[in-house]
Amino acid sequence: MGGCFSKPKPVELKIEVVLPEKERGKEELSASGKGSPRAYQGNGTARHFHTEERLPAPHPYPSAQDCVEAAVCHVKDLENGQMREVELGWGKVLLVKDNGEFHALGHKCPHYGAPLVKGVLSRGRVRCPWHGACFNISTGDLEDFPGLDSLHKFQVKIEKEKVYVRASKQALQLQRRTKVMAKCISPSAGHSGSTNVLIVGAGAAGLVCAETLRQEGFSDRIVLCTLDRHLPYDRPKLSKPHVIRSWPHPPWAQVLCCKLEQCPLAPSQAGYLPQSLDAQPEQLALRPKEFFRAYGIEVLTEAQVVTVDVRNKKVVFKDGFKLEYSKLLLAPGSSPKTLSCKGKEVENVFTIRTPEDANRVVRLARGRNAVVVGAGFLGMEVAAYLTEKAHSVSVVELEETPFKRFLGERVGRALMKMFENNRVKFYMQTEVSELRAQEGKLKEVVLKSSKVVRADVCVVGIGAVPATGFLRQSGISLDSRGFIPVNKMMQTNVPGVFAAGDAVTFPLAWRNNRKVNIPHWQMAHAQGRVAAQNMLAQEAEISIVPYLWTAMFGKSLRYAGYGEGFDDVIIQGDLEELKFVAFYTKGDEVIAVASMNYDPIVSKVAEVLAAGRAIRKREVELFLLHSKTGDMSWLTGKGS
Repeated sequence: MGGCFSKPKPVELKIEVVLPEKERGKEELSASGKGSPRAYQGNGTARHFHTEERLPAPHPYPSAQDCVEAAVCHVKDLENGQMREVELGWGKVLLVKDNGEFHALGHKCPHYGAPLVKGVLSRGRVRCPWHGACFNISTGDLEDFPGLDSLHKFQVKIEKEKVYVRASKQALQLQRRTKVMAKCISPSAGHSGSTNVLIVGAGAAGLVCAETLRQEGFSDRIVLCTLDRHLPYDRPKLSKPHVIRSWPHPPWAQVLCCKLEQCPLAPSQAGYLPQSLDAQPEQLALRPKEFFRAYGIEVLTEAQVVTVDVRNKKVVFKDGFKLEYSKLLLAPGSSPKTLSCKGKEVENVFTIRTPEDANRVVRLARGRNAVVVGAGFLGMEVAAYLTEKAHSVSVVELEETPFKRFLGERVGRALMKMFENNRVKFYMQTEVSELRAQEGKLKEVVLKSSKVVRADVCVVGIGAVPATGFLRQSGISLDSRGFIPVNKMMQTNVPGVFAAGDAVTFPLAWRNNRKVNIPHWQMAHAQGRVAAQNMLAQEAEISIVPYLWTAMFGKSLRYAGYGEGFDDVIIQGDLEELKFVAFYTKGDEVIAVASMNYDPIVSKVAEVLAAGRAIRKREVELFLLHSKTGDMSWLTGKGS
């Protein structure tokens, strides 16, 4: 993993699957005897199985000119447990000293580019300070999510008490490494009516499941189907404003196109991450289409499953297409709740689920009046983003404080003040009673408090329900709210059928296996991996500390744990200045933590909880009573 690679020769690929006219009429027969066309119509669009393409791999033995080596420090410059960024000329490296050994890794988190030197080093891994992803310092492998790629590991040697690091120039520029994956050896031709693994839903859970199977050496057929018209994309970016940062190219992109500056796989022409609501679908893509072709992961877009027949291991799509499976992952996600008030059918009222939804909201809101219904994460993120676009932004919420049930009264009020300082108007403890239109388009939002708010566009963010209606007659268990209950291995009540993502309830290990639903991006990644491992009979169990984040007005709030039912909040720092850490407790135990401008405290707490150590309320209280420095090193001391 840490070796150097020679620069691959330029390869130009133009892949297009076109069946001859006489072949298009031929249909493969499924077990039912009915035809299963290779490409078929859905909502007016032809959908195709994306076939596997084999790509040349870079040569593993580089010449000296492809590598750089330098002395980066003296052996005594770092103590055990310390990290430092060091410069190699072609890029920076994260140097780690742990248990007397030095390790050299990529210095940026592949997820959003966070500097890992500001993260948390514990138990042989480094945890990202921004979003909690973890990387093994011995291998660079991704061990905890979010994100898809791992870090490069570089060679380290000690000579005359100096630490030398040797790295390939290419790896220093990429700053990310896609794990080695198997290729599909059983392409769809000849048996397109059946697949070894079928994944319903192409969000984080579905994509990670498919990638994990390939990483574990699975070389049979995988079909991923989605209601979306796009390949899997980074859905949180639809509403979360974020800083534009450089976007390193993954290693498989180097195989497809030699020159970094001319690579067509970059998320945008300039090679930058997009900005939320007005981003184009291709900018949000988690992997480009070349990736799916390279690793034989077939994707069906605009494909709605309407029936699951678990007895015959078969699904039926809305247009009648049938597909048999050996293993099934259900990751359908959720559907946004809509308003049920008078006038709900007027134009320019949106829920945000797709890039097209987000783009339309931004276009309609420019210089006009926007109303957001719901002061949860989605609603507040959208409101924050629209303040620079719209003439006015108003938020309608049933509670008295934004985020009250999640972050508590005091933190909620501090965030509300930040929004008010950015000219957002709040209408609290009320609901929408009517949407009024002029010539069919929204003009006013009438509240139950009798207030009338001018509105040209309305975004509804009042929660979501699991998209599991198609499973009601399947024999797969659903709870009273429509969620799919799974065990620690992400298995449903039906053998060979797994479920993951926003639509499941699962046992949360560090909260005494309490059955919970946690619709977080990071959690979907982890569940997708566990499901894949157990499809391969690896007996993996879900064991992860929830971690989420939000961004508003250039400030990030991080949160780890599961705080439902908290009975007290202990706050260190200054809420007025939005520089604080809040510990959420239930009884004598800390069950969650949130912070702003207090990195890496949330990652540190997440690592402590992940290690199985309980943080007691009295520990936090004693620390706050005696500490004037804000030092949090007590967290990594010997615990209770």
